[in-house]
Amino acid sequence: MTNDTTADRWAPIRTAGRLSAHLRTHLTVLLIVVVAELIGTITFPLGPGQVVLLPLLYAVVLGLGLSYSVLGSVIEPLRSVVDEDVSRIASPLLVIALMPLGVKYGTLVAPSFYDLVAAGPAFVLQEFGNLGTILIALPLALLLGLKRESIGAAVSIAREPTLGVITDKYGIESPEGRGVLGTYMTGTVLGTVFFGLLGGFAPATGLHPLALSMACGMGSASMMTACSTSLAAAAGGAGVAEDQILSFAATSNLLTGITGLYMVILVGLPVITRLYAVLAPVFGRDTAATDGGE
Repeated sequence: MTNDTTADRWAPIRTAGRLSAHLRTHLTVLLIVVVAELIGTITFPLGPGQVVLLPLLYAVVLGLGLSYSVLGSVIEPLRSVVDEDVSRIASPLLVIALMPLGVKYGTLVAPSFYDLVAAGPAFVLQEFGNLGTILIALPLALLLGLKRESIGAAVSIAREPTLGVITDKYGIESPEGRGVLGTYMTGTVLGTVFFGLLGGFAPATGLHPLALSMACGMGSASMMTACSTSLAAAAGGAGVAEDQILSFAATSNLLTGITGLYMVILVGLPVITRLYAVLAPVFGRDTAATDGGE
């Protein structure tokens, strides 16, 4: 039997009585795609590297701008077309739209199978990068005034597996739940843009393109796609095939979704809770008075 949470998640894409909203959603998406593809890929040098701006990046920016809460809040005719119903429909449809992308990346893995097996330990060990996230983000979160919200916000980049772990352990209404939800929403809105730019500039670090492609796999299909395609375009002259970069990124993304969950449960959460107890009195703002009642 389907549980209520799953049913509620997919309720917006039902077409009964909602054909007008679906039509406006798909026409808006089609318009965004056409405009983004007409702009095309733009590459320009920046310092020792180069920035690669992909159509995916333009699509994200255009989608944000056309939403009812951005330009729609000041342009009434736009708000009547791209209203809140369009946003509600687009959210679950994004998951469905990414499924063919997952299949495409799956087909890229086979040609690089033996290379991927040889790099196996590196794929697993990269999950310890979560600890780097904690060591950098936790002090910053405390300096910004977050209290126990910083535990949920800084334990990882907070995609769906982390959101589920924190929600199950603390509850979504808890400070930790608010923290992880804040990072999740920030990543949803800005993550694709950030990783698209980062992937284009990454070769300037001098690291091997395959190591950089593995770093693109952070558990989000849209972020991984933006990062790896930008990286493949920027690292074209490094003697590494584009398909190989994409396959390493796709495999890394798949493994991150699996091993990243256990890394958060077994390593990330124990480490960040202990670090919070140590760092909160040093970096926090009146944390003792607030935490005492929780």
